[in-house]
Amino acid sequence: MRIALFDSGIGGLTVLSHARRVLPSEEFLFLADRDHVPYGTKTEEEVRGYVRDAVTFLIEEQGADAVLIACNTATSVAAEEMRNIYDVPIIGMEPAVKKALAQDAERRVLVAATPITVRGEKLRRLIEEYDTNHLIDLVALPRLVQFAEREEFVSPRVEEYLWNALAPFDLIRYSSIVLGCTHFNYFKDTLRRILPKTMHFVDGNEGSIEELARRAGVHTVPAGVAKAPCRFFASGRPITGTEAIARLERSIERAARMEEIV
Repeated sequence: MRIALFDSGIGGLTVLSHARRVLPSEEFLFLADRDHVPYGTKTEEEVRGYVRDAVTFLIEEQGADAVLIACNTATSVAAEEMRNIYDVPIIGMEPAVKKALAQDAERRVLVAATPITVRGEKLRRLIEEYDTNHLIDLVALPRLVQFAEREEFVSPRVEEYLWNALAPFDLIRYSSIVLGCTHFNYFKDTLRRILPKTMHFVDGNEGSIEELARRAGVHTVPAGVAKAPCRFFASGRPITGTEAIARLERSIERAARMEEIV
């Protein structure tokens, strides 16, 4: 089966890294919309157009049998529209609010996402459904996407940005931080130094891949060393060249390392 993953940039590689290891017998496509990254600070109408172009390219030109929108922002704005247009399984991602609250229903939960996700109706409905004890707080971290796209994951500037953004919250009262943007997973080592040890990471990567497998009729296996093949695209253009491929490999390798940090 040909499975496509799509994100505004390299954030979706954190999802792809896991997907290729638990679905090693499938064929993958990955599209990073480099021409329009970041999505989180754009208007909803702009993002809707970018998603429409990307999904059309993946299904109509590349023959994808299923699409995982590996971007919380794109999911919140356009996933439902894409499902109404195409018959193939289209799976979106949303901040793992339900998962975080299931792990600890008493302490607070901090949901970090892009501005467009934080403001969005989809997240508001999600919180209304599951946050019956009003434990959720939201924080927008748009600059993390910019840092990630230039591969600045560990630096004094990143730490200063996070310290300032998280300063309003009494973090010792929180059980977890929900990483509501796939780009944010790259910063788990930096965040681990800032957050209390009692505060854990929660994301929707594994759950989204399990839902993809269920909807597509394929079966996951325990993650191993075998990886499914993948072709990469930047806004519809094949990614080639030693430097460009090396950049992707660096990001995928870092994503795998960050997956081990809880």
